[in-house]
Amino acid sequence: MSLCIGCMHEIGSEVICPDCGFDNSRTQSAPFLPYGAVLDKRYVVGRNIENNGESTLYIGFDRQTSQTVLIREFLPAGYYYRVEGSVKVSVDSSKQEMYTRLMSEFEQFFSFLSTLRDMSAMNVITDIFRANNTCYVVEEYEELISFEEYVNRNNGHLEWEVARPLFMPVISLLEALHKHGYGHYAISPSNLYITTSGKALLLGFATINERRRGTALKSQLFTGCAAPEQYENNFPIDNITDIYGFTATLFYALTGSLPASAKERISDGALLMSTSTVKRLPPHVVSALANGLQVKREERIIDFGDLRSQLSVAPTVKAIQEEISRTASMAKTEKPKKKNFGMSPISVGVIVTVVASLVFLWIGIMIIDKNITTETPDLGQVTTVAPEQQPTVVDEEWTGETLKNYVGKDYEQVRAELISKGITVYKDAYTNEDDGYSDMFDSGIIMSQSFPEGTPLDADNGFAVTFKVSRGPKAATLPNVEDMSLASAVSKLTELGYVVYQDTSVEYSDKIQQGKVIGYKDHRAGDMLSLDVPVYLVVSAGPEATN
Repeated sequence: MSLCIGCMHEIGSEVICPDCGFDNSRTQSAPFLPYGAVLDKRYVVGRNIENNGESTLYIGFDRQTSQTVLIREFLPAGYYYRVEGSVKVSVDSSKQEMYTRLMSEFEQFFSFLSTLRDMSAMNVITDIFRANNTCYVVEEYEELISFEEYVNRNNGHLEWEVARPLFMPVISLLEALHKHGYGHYAISPSNLYITTSGKALLLGFATINERRRGTALKSQLFTGCAAPEQYENNFPIDNITDIYGFTATLFYALTGSLPASAKERISDGALLMSTSTVKRLPPHVVSALANGLQVKREERIIDFGDLRSQLSVAPTVKAIQEEISRTASMAKTEKPKKKNFGMSPISVGVIVTVVASLVFLWIGIMIIDKNITTETPDLGQVTTVAPEQQPTVVDEEWTGETLKNYVGKDYEQVRAELISKGITVYKDAYTNEDDGYSDMFDSGIIMSQSFPEGTPLDADNGFAVTFKVSRGPKAATLPNVEDMSLASAVSKLTELGYVVYQDTSVEYSDKIQQGKVIGYKDHRAGDMLSLDVPVYLVVSAGPEATN
């Protein structure tokens, strides 16, 4: 049987797979396993499909069961190298102790995950074994659709009735993880998938070393979903951290966009949400989103039971919500509007938050209307939640043109468009030299805006909008690594934040001793290079032999 290395379907004598279009004449270069390598006399290795700083994932084939599988290989960036064509992982003696410890933690973590076979949001792990001086994890393979694509197919956002049965099993999975001292810490739309049977599946697992700054591994964090504490070196992360990532992903599902980066929100905690979205969602869900995305840990939802409760609502609470809404509407009609004396129609208004005692949930409703205030109806125990704990919404009585969602758009083009309409545009001036860099947005692309989509563009009253514009991925200067040992060069570059690989080509040198670094494959020392660009080192093969 001849298999396509790209999808593991049988292709006979074909070179280009008729199913996935993969060119089976290609080879897979180090540091990844060669195509067709066989592990444990059982698993055939296919193409590499995912990488992080701790491991890499391949599609594979189980010859014993004749099933397509996923194979995860422990490959911690900066701690290993692999000779072209070899399956064995080599480790410099100076890093062997740390490498061994990291591999043990990796094996222990995935061994625990393998016990969660009954959790519907967890992919089934079928085998874990050591070979080639590393560790492998084998998982079941299923045809999946990415969550981003699933949301796009549903008009760019999900209704709560659709999202609820998808996300509740994920809460149960996270609850089981943290009950045993583990976590995911990278919950995001990029790590969530939908099965053909309509279930949500959470992938992208890695040890805690990969999910926070200041550990032995280069961290992989997801902008918009990573909690503020994950950006701090060696800050303890826990279930409260995963609640932030879960809520950010749910926010994406319900609104079609991610919250701004936690680093950007930390100054004011603002969570922007358009009025149309707020009206479309049940009030208790809006409140749960706000509470789960608090940038201050002490104000965030603290456990998964509470999160589950806040995302549920009893009929009695619904009745209270309706009464609040009715009372607020009456107050709006009874109090006339004052004339707008040179002020923007963007309004600050009624904040009504009700907490029913005992089994009731906290319900927060923010109603924004120009110069209108409403007293909270007397419904027993009442707590007023500060405005920063609620999403910012805007008045929809404006009949003119409104602000669009410009996140992801080119700043200069947006600026020209708005200036032509008489709108004042500001570009956020970063005061911290580390601010503004983004792995998600290219340089010059808008990352966030000071007012949400739907805000009235009232040029006559001097409306102005400020945009935070990406500086692109953070860059560093490539140091001189000529004549250094490979291990020393890798260590130096890893400390700067680069992911480093050994170039597979053979380079002879009369000047540089065999095994030492000649230089960079595509760059030179002194070049400014983005930290998200992999670095390839050219290693000397010594003087070329003469006949």
